[in-house]
Amino acid sequence: MSQEVDILVTASGGGHTGYAVALAQRLFGKVELKFIIPEGDLWTKSKVIKYGEVIEVPKPRGPRDSLWTLVKGMPRALAKSLNSMPRSKIFVSSGSNHSIAPALIAKLKGSYIYNIESSVRFTSPSRSAKLLSYISDVTVLQWNEQLRILPRGRVYGPLYELPEYEIRNEGYVVVTGGTYGFKKLFDIVSELNLKKVVLQTGRVNPGLYKSRHPEWIVFDFDPEFNKWIAKADIVISHLGKTVIDAVLTYRKPTIIVPNPEWRLTASIKDARILARKLNAVLIEDLTVKALEEALDMAKRVKPPTYPDGAQKLAEEILGRLRK
Repeated sequence: MSQEVDILVTASGGGHTGYAVALAQRLFGKVELKFIIPEGDLWTKSKVIKYGEVIEVPKPRGPRDSLWTLVKGMPRALAKSLNSMPRSKIFVSSGSNHSIAPALIAKLKGSYIYNIESSVRFTSPSRSAKLLSYISDVTVLQWNEQLRILPRGRVYGPLYELPEYEIRNEGYVVVTGGTYGFKKLFDIVSELNLKKVVLQTGRVNPGLYKSRHPEWIVFDFDPEFNKWIAKADIVISHLGKTVIDAVLTYRKPTIIVPNPEWRLTASIKDARILARKLNAVLIEDLTVKALEEALDMAKRVKPPTYPDGAQKLAEEILGRLRK
C-alpha cells in the first residue's frame, strides 16, 4: 500500500457506486484513484476496478436493517478503515452509512473531504450526508432545491454516468428494483401482457420469473446493466440513481416506482419532485392498472437536459490537486 494516493472514493453500492463511477469516468488517467467498497460487493467491484484499486470495508447497515445494526457494525468498519486506508489528498464520500467510517478516518489522516448528497433527496437530507457535512470541506449538492436541506452545501448539478453503449430502441422494457430487488414491482409486471422484458431482480430469486416468462431476459445482476438500458424503449425502476442515468445518460422515458419496504430512504414527496425534474412518470400506488397507464404515458414524454455535475466536480478536484 502506497503512503499517499491522490483520491480515495467510497463506492458504497447501488446508486452510491454510480456517483463514484460518474466521477471516475471524468478523472481516469489524470490522477491516481482508489475505491473503498463494501465487503463482498462483487457488483461494485466490477464497476470500479477498471478505474483503480479497491479496498473492502464492512457496510454496517442495509436499507432494511435497524439502527441497532448500524451501531453494532460501526466499530468494525472504523477498525478496518483505519488499518486498510492509505492517506489521500482528497477523499470523496458517495453516501450511505458505508461511507461514514472511511470519511472519519480520512478526516483524521488530513484529507480534504467532499461529501455527496443523493440525487433523490429534496425534503430532508440523508443521514450520512447530514452527519458528514459537519466534518466535510464541501458538501456536494446535485439540485438547487437541496440548498433548503443542506444550506452550507454547493450545487454542482446531477452526477450521471457517461454513456458507454450505443443508444437505440430495440422494443423491450427494462425493469429493475436495484441491488436488493423489489418483489411487488416484479410481480405486478409479471401480470402484464409484456412479451419483451429485461428484468434485473437483484437479491430477489430470478427463477420464479424465468419459469413464468421464458421469453423474458431475467437475471439477478449484470455488471454491464447499462447496456440493457441503452437499448430499451422504456425503463421502470425504484427511486434511485438508475432513473438519473436512464433519463440523463441514455435519454430513456422512465417510470419511477418507490419501494415502501426501504427504511430511511427518500419520501414520496422527494419522488414527486424528482419525477417532475426528469419528466418521468411516477406511480404512487402500484397496481396493474396504474402500471399499464404509466407505460402508455411514458411513450409520450421527452427527457430533459441538465449541466454535467460530475464534470464540474472533477474539474474542481483536479484544480485542487494542482495547487
